Amino acid sequence: MRSQWKQVAVLSIAVCSCLAETRVGRNFTLIDGTGRSALSNAAMVVVDGRIDWVGPAGELKAPAGAATADWSGKFVMPGIINLHGHLGNTIDLIQDPKNFTRENVEKQLKIYARYGVTTMLSMGSEQPLILQMRAEQRRTNMPGETRIYTALRGFTGEGGYPTSAPGMKGLPYEVTTVEQVRKDIDELTANHVDMVKIWVDDHLGRERKIPFDLSKAIIENAHTNHLKVAAHIFYLDDAKALVNVGLDGLAHSVRDKPVDHALIDAMKKRGVYQLPTLTRELSMFVFAEPGTMLNDPYLVPAVSPAMLRTLKTAEFQKQVAAEPDTAHGRSWYEMAKKNLKALYDGGVKIGFGTDTGPPRRIQGYFEQLELERMAEAGLTPAQIIGIATKNSAEFLGAGDIGTLQKGKWADLLVLGKDPLADIKNVRTIETVWIAGRKVN
Repeated sequence: MRSQWKQVAVLSIAVCSCLAETRVGRNFTLIDGTGRSALSNAAMVVVDGRIDWVGPAGELKAPAGAATADWSGKFVMPGIINLHGHLGNTIDLIQDPKNFTRENVEKQLKIYARYGVTTMLSMGSEQPLILQMRAEQRRTNMPGETRIYTALRGFTGEGGYPTSAPGMKGLPYEVTTVEQVRKDIDELTANHVDMVKIWVDDHLGRERKIPFDLSKAIIENAHTNHLKVAAHIFYLDDAKALVNVGLDGLAHSVRDKPVDHALIDAMKKRGVYQLPTLTRELSMFVFAEPGTMLNDPYLVPAVSPAMLRTLKTAEFQKQVAAEPDTAHGRSWYEMAKKNLKALYDGGVKIGFGTDTGPPRRIQGYFEQLELERMAEAGLTPAQIIGIATKNSAEFLGAGDIGTLQKGKWADLLVLGKDPLADIKNVRTIETVWIAGRKVN
């Protein structure tokens, strides 16, 4: 019922003024996310969760009494920002709105953090509880788990995708008129969402696609209320049409054909971001023949033992192989990689997204795979790190995260190996810090 989606009241709670908490890290190699060269033998001073000073260790003036960590031989980079995930609805391989509980959302946020994701945007399949949890985080902006951003409810047309997917009916707005769009955008605005999401896809003609005039109205009304809009797309023609009426981000890659100069030029002109979500396409086919992935020890913390047992069964793998999208998945995945490289080389802004959360899109583990698959697409580790940190913060409009600079929150990863030498070294996470607090 629509009444459950009415504005959630947010209570303002005064936070007590406490003595400053000061921490110092030193003797590490700094990769600050700005694109500057790595700084060896660096140091950082963090006061009340924010970076107060960062620079060469030889210039460090450590405040008296500060808690100090020696990170000799370690590499420090900003936390990963995921611009496309889905919180709360899935437990193991079952997606159901009944799963959207505080316990499940917190569990998933902690999994994201364990794998280096310090901020994530949940893209339009949430329930009002997410607003309460976000408000709790933002009272101090020093959460003990991954930072929450939310689109709350996305848009589709009447009976449109993804309402046919298990557990998705009733979550997106199903709009039929411009007036309904206006009312729903007003509701999202009242709830201070961080993004507006549209699903624009017919799944190769098997589903109903939202009419273009309604997508246009969503974009226009969102912009009137100072909200950005990202769209789930598949086809090149839809991407071009939406970009040309003001869309802010493509929440997936174009997968039906190569991107062309017209799209590249339009995205550059308008500052539209591409969020590739390569691992979404990977999930379409990889579990039919998972190879060594299911024996990867790094996967284990992201899945339950029961889920892992199921993924390893021949019965489940045959089930995946028989799904209609599996036959196309590999070609869509390869097209997405080619289009990512073409867009990056063409000067289009790229953000980091994965679409993790729905069944088989494994939170945390797939974020690490996404970094690695971006490298397979031809991007360098330095480029990928910039995309997953600085660029993604800019798309969110989050000016105090994304890079390790004075005044910003100390959201960072301490790694055992150099990620600039091999992006797979981001897996060597030793500790994760959010607002200067160790969370893993």
